[in-house]
Amino acid sequence: MDQLRQVGEALGGIHTLMAFADDLRINPRQCRLLADACAMAFAAVAAEVRAHLRFNERLSKWKPLEAPLRELHRAVRDAEGYVRHCMEPRGSWWGRAAAATHGADCVEQHMHSLLWSVAVALEAVELVSEVTGSDPDELARRRLLFAKDYDRDMLEPALFVQRLGARYLATRELAARMDAAWKEDRWLLSQYLEERMSPGSPEPVPRSKHRLADLLTAPRGQVHPASVLLQGDFHVRKRLMGNLKEVQWMGEAFAVKHLVGAGADADAACAEAALLTSVAHPNVAHCRYCFHDEDKKEFFLVMDQVMTKDLATHVKEANSGKRRVPFPLVVVVDVMLQIARGMEYLHSRNIYHGDLTPSNVLVRTRHADAHLHVKVAGFGQHAAAAAAAAAGHCHRPSPRASAKASNATSAPCIWYAPEVLEQQEAAKRTEKADVYSFGMVCFELLTGKVPFEDNHLQGEHMSKNIRAGERPLFPFQAPKYLTSLTRRCWHGDPAQRPSFASVCRVLRYVKRFVVMNVNPAPAEQPDAAVPPPVPAVDYLDIEASLQRRFPAWQPGSGNAAPRVSDVPFQMFAYRVAEKERSRAAILHIGGGKGASDSSSDGNSLCGDESGGTALSEAEALTVSSRGATTTRSLPDRAGNRKVDGSRVASRLAGKPYVHS
Repeated sequence: MDQLRQVGEALGGIHTLMAFADDLRINPRQCRLLADACAMAFAAVAAEVRAHLRFNERLSKWKPLEAPLRELHRAVRDAEGYVRHCMEPRGSWWGRAAAATHGADCVEQHMHSLLWSVAVALEAVELVSEVTGSDPDELARRRLLFAKDYDRDMLEPALFVQRLGARYLATRELAARMDAAWKEDRWLLSQYLEERMSPGSPEPVPRSKHRLADLLTAPRGQVHPASVLLQGDFHVRKRLMGNLKEVQWMGEAFAVKHLVGAGADADAACAEAALLTSVAHPNVAHCRYCFHDEDKKEFFLVMDQVMTKDLATHVKEANSGKRRVPFPLVVVVDVMLQIARGMEYLHSRNIYHGDLTPSNVLVRTRHADAHLHVKVAGFGQHAAAAAAAAAGHCHRPSPRASAKASNATSAPCIWYAPEVLEQQEAAKRTEKADVYSFGMVCFELLTGKVPFEDNHLQGEHMSKNIRAGERPLFPFQAPKYLTSLTRRCWHGDPAQRPSFASVCRVLRYVKRFVVMNVNPAPAEQPDAAVPPPVPAVDYLDIEASLQRRFPAWQPGSGNAAPRVSDVPFQMFAYRVAEKERSRAAILHIGGGKGASDSSSDGNSLCGDESGGTALSEAEALTVSSRGATTTRSLPDRAGNRKVDGSRVASRLAGKPYVHS
């Protein structure tokens, strides 16, 4: 109940800010989109709570709602911070406009978090409702009512939007607004500045700000004179990683990448600047504005945000001998998802990294609860090297960059795929090579250790072992549903590695599982021998089955840019497939060893072979309920044997069954 109240309080803060929406000049459409979406999210979750839960049971049965509602509160609170950032500039209006107008954070970060958290919260309400009340007939009726929403016929995007779109924030109107909000804000800003610069304007723009107005309305990627940046309120605060510096410009903090050079170095700087200004994603380190000083042969790339450190440094600082992993599991999965989303975006634009390591993943703390904001960096270096090579010169990195590369790890080959170690540059920048490197980054996140750090082999011997199939060993305590995904990513056969689009879909659902199965505190779990919860099904298998159902999900079907508006249906499709597999497992168990395998890929969504119709669907739904464990013996229609419902439910939940 407290978490739902906190969501309402954060929503109230957004409504208070939007009461002055007429005075909003920075991203008004995106702020209105976030405000409306947060209101719809709260209304949808509150309506489900009112319809299916009992208020007098909030202290005894609502506990599974706490973690999902906490994630929803985090999403709404971040949305409030975004609106406040656009509404209340701390410094000058020009500085805030320069910091906020070119970003894609509204949809790609805040709307993504909101849509995901709503889907998880709605499922949590459903699971709690399955144990609300004490009337068995009412419980069975409620389960059958929910089961209608998860019929396999609902796995049609148009039907899902028609029947469940309002509940899951998947309406066509909201999707259209997400696609158009950024473009509309750019147009509104240009109209506003044009009116202020016109003769007779009641609020004329000072002549000294005319070049700033041109900067704000210029298309992304345009190179501006360095004098626009260096004049007025501009000074360097401190040096960051590599050739990055933290600067204060017009009262706002920015990270500026300073590139100096002539000849081949100038070509490399131009190529890197062009690449960094062509992308925009909250999980990719990109450039907002590019400035050039022709006399001094200098480039100043104003980056999107100030990131304090790289992931390798953060893991090393956070790890300690008392911890098995450096971060809570939900934070680990969230970091993995953010890296995968950044790489998914780059691959959708045919940009391949080639050097994805923890040193090229930038992080900064986002909340007091250890959550991080993650950005993939370093992908512009290959463009600089390629430009220098095309000019017939050898591009030499800066001394600081060389020192960083040499200190990152004593064996850089550990991050590269076997085919890269065999063919070097010919295979370094491919989709599958990046997926392999991502798997190694995930290993460090899950264990807190650099891959192969305990191995005595180094250099060419290590490279030879990797090409022969050697991989790091996970500790016994590592979650199997994450280690299996990591092993698939570093598979020796590139064709067996998933695409980043598939990795993102799997990790969204894995994060949902982790949030809904938060381990209890030690005081609440005195028995250390109780194993942690595990998913009842393999999410990689679900992804494979859904790819057969939806050809557009398959690798090689086109590198279309991912759409955040597709997240609700993807989460719903995984839920339907999970229920289908759980039901098939129950029917298979109920059928016994002698039951014939009668189902086929055409009869089952997931293509599983299961036993005959040993249990009715109503009985299967009763047993597969996660909210309650029934002890009623269920009849086996294939024979006279009885199936204990508690044994089946325990097996599906991944918990040991104890006979009473």
